[in-house]
Amino acid sequence: MAKCTFLGLGVMGFPMAAHLVKAGHEVTVYNRTAEKARAWADANGGSFGATPREAAEGAEFVFACVGNDDDLRSVCLGDDGAFAGMESGSVFVDHTTVSAKVTAELYKAADGAQISFVDAPISGGQAGAENGALSIMCGGDEGAYARAEPVMDAYSKMCRRIGESGAGQMTKMCNQIAIAGLVQGLSEALHFAEKAGLDGRAVVEVISQGAAGSWQMANRYETMLDDEFEHGFAVDWMRKDLGICLNTADENGASLPVTALVDQFYKDVQKQGGGRWDTSSLIKRLRAMG
Repeated sequence: MAKCTFLGLGVMGFPMAAHLVKAGHEVTVYNRTAEKARAWADANGGSFGATPREAAEGAEFVFACVGNDDDLRSVCLGDDGAFAGMESGSVFVDHTTVSAKVTAELYKAADGAQISFVDAPISGGQAGAENGALSIMCGGDEGAYARAEPVMDAYSKMCRRIGESGAGQMTKMCNQIAIAGLVQGLSEALHFAEKAGLDGRAVVEVISQGAAGSWQMANRYETMLDDEFEHGFAVDWMRKDLGICLNTADENGASLPVTALVDQFYKDVQKQGGGRWDTSSLIKRLRAMG
């Protein structure tokens, strides 16, 4: 069993860190809001640090799941950052969805401190984190990944190294690109069924067993039909991720016309006041259009 640190106790990080404890690891946590770190420690029997550096001291593995590029930099770098407290040979695993640019920056900084850095963004949503059934796509040195993978097994159903540093983040971009088109297609199908006077549940029962079936359909169609959108990854965060995808596509020459369009549809949802609704709320935009 390993001595671990987990930085960031949001809807994903809170249960992920708890799964590490359940697997028998010794866990210290840090959260920007100290009260949340204290509550996690009280509930799970671990400890918490006042700064990322304090939490990371003596850890073999430091995991992070924070908000964006700047949040990740803030917990890694500086006098109070985790890198300053980590020992030579330890491994930092980043579960945040961030840009390939910041991944390259932090990989270099970690290497300079004789620390390994693995980019390991996750997919599966809050339910996946709570059930310990996340999909984890990783980039980084083979040796560092091989050491970290058995620890990540505490909250994953699939964990795979895709390639060198940055490959995990690039794969997560593929994931978000695919989801954007799928959710829009599902929204349009359900909206069309409503306009045609069909029983949406009956429609999905049939089409889900054919080529139209998807995770989004299986897990989101009922709440979409019921106009409930408090069950997953927020629109604000999806727009952050799609922005990363579109910026990277500008750099590598990829053409993402559907992704760009759906990003604007999510912008419309934000204007409806739906920034914190889950991503399936694209159907709300269609309903608002009549």
